[in-house]
Order: sequence, then structure tokens, then C-alpha cells
Amino acid sequence: MRLALAAALVALLSSCATGRNPLAKWERSRNFNERQPMLIVLHYTTEESAEKSLHTLKTANSKGPVGVHYLLGRDGRIYQLVKDGKRAWHAGPGRWGTITDVNSASIGIEIDNSGHDPFPDVQIDSLIVLLRDLTTRLRIPPTQVIGHEDMAPTRKIDPGPLFPWKRLFDAGFGVWPDESAGDPPPGFDPWLAMQAFGYPLEDRAAAVRAFHHRFRGMDGTELDEHDLRILYALTRPPQPEPAPPAAEPAGLQPQQENIVE
Repeated sequence: MRLALAAALVALLSSCATGRNPLAKWERSRNFNERQPMLIVLHYTTEESAEKSLHTLKTANSKGPVGVHYLLGRDGRIYQLVKDGKRAWHAGPGRWGTITDVNSASIGIEIDNSGHDPFPDVQIDSLIVLLRDLTTRLRIPPTQVIGHEDMAPTRKIDPGPLFPWKRLFDAGFGVWPDESAGDPPPGFDPWLAMQAFGYPLEDRAAAVRAFHHRFRGMDGTELDEHDLRILYALTRPPQPEPAPPAAEPAGLQPQQENIVE
């Protein structure tokens, strides 16, 4: 029993030392180089199965080689194709805030989904487990989880309007607007807010579509009043915590009124 436990511990430490994640089945891809992760980018595959996606992600294809760190099957299985410390070719041209080379700064996760189907619960549960591992082990801020279309709205629409961003937020990842923020103040500029949040604005209609997919689960390329409230909630300064009520002085009891019957 002790020998088996020791062997398991050695195997786990060995996998960590080589950059392989013990949560995932190792599927090596050659499509990577060195980089530093501080962002996680979510994609969907648009292919028929995880097996077909694995083939595409491990080999060259008609549009050039595409690499990604992880692939999530519909059944929740996690595959790792590129070590966490390597630069996979998943994001392409685009930017998020001041990050202009997203491949160098991110972990890429492909989710086995056509783009037209709901994401199974088991798949999202597995994604949450993987995000918890990555943000803890690689010290990536949990808020720094975005979609491919967020950083490349003129080219991409994944993970699309069906992706459950609110569920991810409830599990501690990504961001979601505070409904109690209220209306924006006079003079509020939604375009400055979108830019401050991270969206590139070279094509404003495309940026709004990506914003709608993420925060409203719908299409549309024009901002409305509800969008302004969302953007204000996402970008307003942190609010101070309310002060706790003053404690009653020790030994003093509240006075009671005299009751005459």
C-alpha cells in the first residue's frame, strides 16, 4: 500500500514538473512556443466531435496550424495538448485592453460545441474545475477569463450567445454587472467604458455584438439604455463597504418606558 502511494505521488510530482496537468489526458501538439500566461481565452470548436478537434489541433490544416492548451469534450473530459508554460496558437490577431499579443499572454481552452447547441452541465462543471486549477496554480486573476470574440470581435463569435457566463461568474470566474449599480451619471460615455473594460473599438458594431453575446445572450450591434447600465456597473470605481453600526457601550441597557395599567 505504501509503495503504491509513493509511486502515485512520484507520478503526480513528475507530471507537475514537466508542465503537464494531472487533471487532463496528455495529447501532445507541436503548435506552440514560449510565453507568460495572465489571461484565459475560451473558444468553441465548431467541429463534430472532440476526436476530430484533437486531430485538427495536433496537425496542420488548410488554414494553417492551430494550437490550444486544453480541449473540453462534451462529456466533460479534459485534454491537454500544449504545456501551460508554452505559447499556443489559438487567439490570432486581436487584443484585450493593453494586451496586444494575446497568444503570449494567455491560456487557450477549446470547448467541444457547434456554436448552436447549449453547453452541457457536465462540460461547464469540468470547465470550472479546470479554471479553478489554472487560476490558482498559474496565479491568473479569476476575473481574467474572456471569450475569443471579446478580443477579436471583427473575426470571431465564439463562445457565442449561448455560453453561460453568469454561471461561470457565480462559480468565481470572469465578471458580471452588479444589478444594484443603477443608472449611469450624466455625461457617461459608453465607448470609453467599453474601451476601459477591454474591448477593441476599431469596429464598434462588432464590439457591441461581442458585448451583447457575453452580457445579454443576444445579437445586436447598437447600444441601448440597458447596455449603458451594464457598462456603468462593469466600470464604476469600487464602492466602499458600509460602516458597521456603532456598538452599545458595555454595561448600559436601553431604558424601558414606564407602563401604567
